[in-house]
This record gives sequence, C-alpha cells and structure tokens, in this order.
Amino acid sequence: MIRHSLRAALTGLLVFIPLFPLRAVSLSDDRARGVPVALLPTPWTVEAKLAAVPLPEYPRPQLTRPNWLNLNGDWDYFGGTNRVCPTNALAKPPPFPAQPERIKVPFPPESYLSGIMRKQEVNMWYRRSFTVPKDWKKQRVLLHFDAVACLSRVFVNGHLAGTHEGSYDAFEFDITDLLHRGENELVVGAWDNHDGRHACGKDCVTQGDYTFTSGIWQTVWLESVPRNYIQQLVITPDASQSRVKVRTAISGKAERVRLSVSADGKVIAEVSGNSTDEIEISLPNAHLWSPDDPFLYDLKVQLVSLRGKVLDEVGSYFGMRSVSLGMVDGKLRPLLNGKFVFQMGPLDQGYWPDGIHTAPTDAALKFDLEATKRLGFNLVRKHAKVEPQRWFYWADKLGLLVWQDMPSMWYPEDHPERTRAEFEREWQIIMRQHYNSPAVVAWVPFNENWGAYDVARITSWTKSLDPTRLVNGNTGYNNAPGYRPPPGDPGNGDFDDLHIYVGPGNPPQPSATRAASLGEYGGVGLLVPGHLWPVENNAYEMKSSVDELTKRFESLQSDLQGLIKEKGLGAAIYTQITDVEHEVNGFLTYDRKVEKMDFQRVKQANEAVFRAAESVAAKTEK
Repeated sequence: MIRHSLRAALTGLLVFIPLFPLRAVSLSDDRARGVPVALLPTPWTVEAKLAAVPLPEYPRPQLTRPNWLNLNGDWDYFGGTNRVCPTNALAKPPPFPAQPERIKVPFPPESYLSGIMRKQEVNMWYRRSFTVPKDWKKQRVLLHFDAVACLSRVFVNGHLAGTHEGSYDAFEFDITDLLHRGENELVVGAWDNHDGRHACGKDCVTQGDYTFTSGIWQTVWLESVPRNYIQQLVITPDASQSRVKVRTAISGKAERVRLSVSADGKVIAEVSGNSTDEIEISLPNAHLWSPDDPFLYDLKVQLVSLRGKVLDEVGSYFGMRSVSLGMVDGKLRPLLNGKFVFQMGPLDQGYWPDGIHTAPTDAALKFDLEATKRLGFNLVRKHAKVEPQRWFYWADKLGLLVWQDMPSMWYPEDHPERTRAEFEREWQIIMRQHYNSPAVVAWVPFNENWGAYDVARITSWTKSLDPTRLVNGNTGYNNAPGYRPPPGDPGNGDFDDLHIYVGPGNPPQPSATRAASLGEYGGVGLLVPGHLWPVENNAYEMKSSVDELTKRFESLQSDLQGLIKEKGLGAAIYTQITDVEHEVNGFLTYDRKVEKMDFQRVKQANEAVFRAAESVAAKTEK
C-alpha cells in the first residue's frame, strides 16, 4: 500500500455496531501507577496484560513435540540509544542496573503490553532465569526465538550461545553444553535502528508509516530433543498424482524414518525410508484442500534406528492442493486444484494498538482471519510483515489462501553487497519456514517501489526456490514512492499487478505468460469516534456512515464482475481488513471492536463476484 497523507474531512451521521460488549477495562489506573497508558485497548488487552505467560500456545504447529517450556512473561530489561550496543558485546553481556525495568516478552518495547512503551530504543537488553525440567537430563536442549528484530546476541550463563540477523525468521541455538543444574541465566541483546538497510517493512525511520516493532516480538521457548533428532520437514503435496512427498532434515546421525498419515483420526498410509531421501506417500482419491473445504491430513514422523528403536517423533499436518496458471475462457488465470478460482481478499498488515506487531492473544491472532472468512473472502495478502507460525496454522485450518509479502528493505543501494545479500538470505529462510503451509499460494518479494531492486532476477530466483507456488514479483509496480527511481514492470513472474485507488479502474489484462491482478484497491474510510488512534486520520476517500461505506464497497465489487468476465482479471486485494493507526479504511476499527461495514451485505457482494468467476470457469468445463 502506498503512503498517503489525505486529510480526512467528513460530516454526517456515524453508525457503528459494537462487536463486543463495551465493558470497562481495568486499565484506568495506569496513569496513577506511573506506568504506560493504553491508547486504544482491544478486547484482549486485559487478558494479555494479566497473563503470567502470554501467548502460551505451542508455537510451531507443523513440527510438534511434547517436551517444551514457554519462556514468555516478565523479564528484566534496559534499553536506549546510549546503552551498550549488542553488536559490541562480543564475549559477555553488560551488567544490568541494580533495579532494571520489567518487560513482558514477547511484546516489543514500543507497545503498551510490554510495559515499556518507548520508541527508538535501538539497543535493548533482556534477562531472565529458567530451570530445565529434570526429565530432560539426558536430552539436548534447544533455545528457540520465533522473531527478534533485527540483530541479536544471546548469552546463557554468561557465555555466548549465538548471534542472529533478521527480523522475521525463527532461529534456535543448542544450549545444552552451557547449562548447569538448577537456575540458569538467559540474556538477550537486540539492536534495531530502523534505518531501512535491512528487511523492515513499515519500520523505517525516514519512510515508515506506523509505530515500529523492535527486539523480541515473538515467543521464546525451550525444547527437549534427543541427540539425533528431526530438525525439519519439507512437505510437498502432489495433488495431480494423489501423493505427498516428505523430506526430513536430521541433526546428528542419519537413520531411517517412518511416516504415518491419518485422516479424521484413522491411519490411512504408512511408509518407511532412508532419512536422506524424499519419501512419497500414495493417497488414492486424496481429499483436496480449498477455502471451501480446508481438509488437513495429520502426519506422524518417527526417526528410527537400524535396530528399529524410535529415536525421535514429531507431529505435523498437510493439505493436498495444487496452484498453477491455466487458460480459462481464452485468458490466463490462476487455478486451484486445476480449476479457476478467483483470488480475492483484504490486505492484512497485522498491527495491534496494544501489541503493535504482536497480537495480544492467540484468539486475537485468529480473529482477523475469522473476520475475513465472515466477510466472504477466500484470500488474505499478508502485507510487509511475516506472522508467527500459529497465524499460518489458523489460515490452513480456517481455509484462506495467503499471498505472503517479503517485508521491504528501503535502501538496497547502500552497501548493496551486504544489504542485498542479507535481504535475499532472509527471504529464502522465510519461504522455507512457511513452505509447508497449504494456505500459502503466492510469494511477493517486492511491494511497489519500496526498496525493489533487480526485480526480474529476484522474481525468477523466487520461482526457482519454490516452483509449486505463484510468484508476484513486484505488486503495484505502477505506484512508486518518489524517494528513488522506480524499477517498473519486471515483465516476468505469474502476475501483472497494478495498484489502483480507489479503483477498480482499468487493471492489467492477462498475457500469454502472466495472469492479471489488482494488487490493491479500495482504501475507502470511515471515522468512528472513540475507536481512533490519536493521530491525524485519513483514507483515499471518506464516507459518513456504515451504510454509505457499504454502498461504496458494493459498487466496487459490482465493477469487479465485469473485469473478471470481460477482461480476465484473476485476483483482487481490497485495502484493508482493519484500520491501522492513521489509516481508517478497514472493515474493522483498529481496536477490532466495531464493524465499519454491514458484514452481511459485504458477504453478499463478494458472493456475487465469485459467482461471476464461476460462470467463467463453467464455460471451460463444458
């Protein structure tokens, strides 16, 4: 989405519908206690604030083990531009103040829920103690960080456990040899100056739109594993052949693996093979995954010694579906399971007024996806951010197609030999970490002119890394923030994609090699007093009531029908699912408490769009 500064000006009656009882939240005494004040609480703010262990759910649904320990909660903290830079703490962490602040992990220090609520800390230091469960004695212990922005240095009992660069990918360290009996000390240093010279999405000092997210912002956890263990699964559905391919990555000595597939609790297939091989599992008459029927198979993978002893076991799941392009009614269009399915949904930026990048609870994380389904969409474009694994789990389970953006790097011309290499390294890891999600149907390496470079090369490279999905190389290449020369249309990839506000206007038409996409449109706003972030609020176009806003949406969706039938449009992304700070163009207010359109009418308008697409598909099927 392009940056904008339209002044909101409107008059007339505002009508809004509370989603939740507007109960009094027990946050009113924050100011009296001298702690940060919640600017705009959500329905989950109090629960998250009071939780001893926020976000307690198992964080990695596609590779599960029973023995783990959540380290979220209250940590010691100090930070600021004048503090020791973590990149300079090469051998040991700095001493903490005698009375350090307390921060609630994994909420970033900019957020209300962290208890800090300060911007531009740059240098951040965290500390907590933990005790390893006694029954882990003969196991290896892994320390997991699901996301830390952006450079981190981790110490266990005063010794360096490892370093990491990247804001959106998960990482881990084997800390077994640094542990001792009883209480252990964990110290994490994080540095992030938001200078736009690494993947940072909206978090750039000179170009960013919203409150930044720094430091630890996803779950921190420990896991117990055997000496030889399953480190990674790569699951590739082959719907056309009714089979699934599974490759395992093993830490330690390679052994054999045994795989078991279940459907509705019943084992339907079992195979074994070498742990170094890709193993195929036949699934006759496979139950296909789709937004209308998001069926998931359960998968159990065991690492087995040559003598038949089970060394390690993990649980997972997968969906059987295919994604491709094909000619339908004479035009190239996106296909799901071999059929034209118009891909349509909202832009989803994943911001929260209480947690910024971090949803306050798992129910909150799920809520936006449930709202997208209630509105009758089949897709969500995750914009300039990468969510935790549980978000993808809910998309898989609820049945939503996902376009996943790579968060932008703003200045790829500065020290390109380093900045570009790091950008590409992180993008490759992000793709690998979310490869198994059936919901993900398209990768989007660049948005508009936000740091796009070598677009044709990156588009081809992305496709080579994952030929099973579509690649939208530069969504909205026509919208070019003027801080640098625009790269323009890459000419390759699977979509020719323009952004048109308010639209839908005249989006591109399919070619012989690319489908047509309206990568962003809409952006129509409504002010709801009492539910606004305390800044100047704006949108591309403003309406005065729920009814007027809904009518405008219905008009846009009506125009889409002709574009699908006559022009070959294959996908459309409406801006956006919720308001975000100054942008008031969501279906929901930023605090998720008010529906700004009539959801039933929106759903009916969307259903009419899908019927238009189905009528096109029916021509080819006859």
